[in-house]
Amino acid sequence: MSDNNIKKAVRDNYAKVATSGSCCSGPITNCCGQENLVNEISSSIGYSQEDMDKVPEGSNLGLGCGNPIALASLKKGEIVLDLGSGAGFDCFLAADRVGPEGRVIGVDMTPEMLEKARENAEKDNLSNIEFRLGEIENLPVADSTVDIVISNCVINLSTDKDRVFSEAFRVLKPGGRIMVSDIVLTRELPDIIRKNVSAYVGCISGAIIKEDYLNAVSKAGFTDVKILDETNFPINYIVSDNSAVIIKNDLDLDKDEIKDLEESVLSIKVSAFKKDK
Repeated sequence: MSDNNIKKAVRDNYAKVATSGSCCSGPITNCCGQENLVNEISSSIGYSQEDMDKVPEGSNLGLGCGNPIALASLKKGEIVLDLGSGAGFDCFLAADRVGPEGRVIGVDMTPEMLEKARENAEKDNLSNIEFRLGEIENLPVADSTVDIVISNCVINLSTDKDRVFSEAFRVLKPGGRIMVSDIVLTRELPDIIRKNVSAYVGCISGAIIKEDYLNAVSKAGFTDVKILDETNFPINYIVSDNSAVIIKNDLDLDKDEIKDLEESVLSIKVSAFKKDK
């Protein structure tokens, strides 16, 4: 599958998520668009009930794989950039922490997500937050202008992760930092999954080996690259419905194979710094 086809599939899927208000791409009974399951997912990956209560309704779609805000140590007055901001969940939490003297910029390539995020911002009359249309490989942000770059389960969807981290490095001020929650692998996936578009959209086949991910961060110029937290991540919490069907049915995997697949998928929180010149 070509990079363009992957990008189109990702954009189309998240457009459906934005317009349906759920992280599911199809009508199934146990749909993660249901509020109780969205809250369950969010709680399991590190968000408190207070976090979920303080954001505008409709901004939490249960799409993350961690809580980058929890370890970001945001300060009043800082400028935050969120890569793949979706409906704005992490942006709203960040905006609360940096205060009116700070600023939050969300970048997303899906117009439908941006529309939803902007509507959410209007609900709370937030003036220290903005959402921009753009790709994380080509950020619509000037050089050396932000204090911290965050992202939540989005970089794994990019077909050019080296470029993403290079762009993050470019826009950070000297002394700036990144705090990223993402999906990585402990071993290579079977070809039948790795080459499947639906599995890519579901964040599985786009993920790379953990060491390769960390190397991409370092290669961009970052220093003090660290994994602050690492845990196995339940596949049913992250994939779209189509991906789950493929894994459970179309691929004809037995229980042991499914267990091996689940154990190879990790959620990690990575921090790194741009040297202060």
